[in-house]
Amino acid sequence: MSEANNRISATMRAAVYRGVNDVRVETVPVPLNANGGIGRGEVLVRIDTCGICGTDLKKIHSGSHSAPRIFGHEMAGTIAMVGEGVSHFAIGDRVMAYHHIPCGRCYYCRKQTFAQCETYKKVGCTAGFAGAGGGFAEYIRVMDWIVGREGKTAGLIRIPDDIPFEQASFIEPVNTCYKAVRLLGLQADETVLVIGQGPIGTLLAALARRTGATVLTSDLYAERYAIAAGFGLDRPLDARGDVVAAAKEATEGRGADVALVAVGADALIRTAMDAIRPGGRVMLFASTQHGEAPFDPAAVCMDEKTLMGSYSSSVEINDAVAQLVFEGYRDGSFDLTRLISHRFPLEDAAEAIDLASHPQASSMKIVIKP
Repeated sequence: MSEANNRISATMRAAVYRGVNDVRVETVPVPLNANGGIGRGEVLVRIDTCGICGTDLKKIHSGSHSAPRIFGHEMAGTIAMVGEGVSHFAIGDRVMAYHHIPCGRCYYCRKQTFAQCETYKKVGCTAGFAGAGGGFAEYIRVMDWIVGREGKTAGLIRIPDDIPFEQASFIEPVNTCYKAVRLLGLQADETVLVIGQGPIGTLLAALARRTGATVLTSDLYAERYAIAAGFGLDRPLDARGDVVAAAKEATEGRGADVALVAVGADALIRTAMDAIRPGGRVMLFASTQHGEAPFDPAAVCMDEKTLMGSYSSSVEINDAVAQLVFEGYRDGSFDLTRLISHRFPLEDAAEAIDLASHPQASSMKIVIKP
């Protein structure tokens, strides 16, 4: 540990959330113990890439979390220090870290509803202050239940040498999207409408297409369809027009079998419900803020339409998702670095967050490179 310690400064730069709409790049302590080390079973990771997620933005703009905190959870980097008892990772290993991992024993884990587990709700990665991911900083400290033990799938995933950190930083968001698509149980003869073609909407649509289903996409920015086309998504609907009518026209008048709502706009729930056939399913993916949304209850009862949701990642599919992300980069079929439109140094994190908060036709995934 002392050898690693000689290479690690006592301080680092980080984008610190200080209050609603207030993120400042500051010098803060590296998240170490008072003795300059870390705890048993833990690792310290030097961040290379961290994507900006919509949930980070909601926390920053809503004040839902107390300050100060350092957000960021779509992260990948290199292990800079290992704690006692860590035998299956070493300094220099390239890794990505999930910030949530469940206990695997409670009622919710037994029901495979992992995101409702109390251990899962704890954040297992920090750059200091209250745990919040920490990827908008030079270093993060990864807790022992995220690191796991040898032979146990936990939340620290080794990145092969031929996979860029930028590709690996998508593993966590891909997991959340793959989880939602799996829950839908799509069949090859089904048609899926994905509302929203930002980076998450594109991931959802690309994963849905891999099941063999027909995928329709809609977005207010027509420029995004060119990016989506690179993932085989070639059936766009004009979101400025009548999406419901267009979905029905594409499905012999029935409506889509499934609508995936990848935008956190409550008004789109009604649009999605209207766009699916009787007996169809609507999956809410971005509705992470409490509120009220009107919909026709008879559509659920008499038309037998299902309104469902999916939130966060599933530890059950960690290995499968990592393999998908790695192999998809190698064969070019799932090169997610193509979704990155902007790269910002850590010193410009506030500018990066502002751009991500105000999407433009030319902006997709925005990453910070500490």
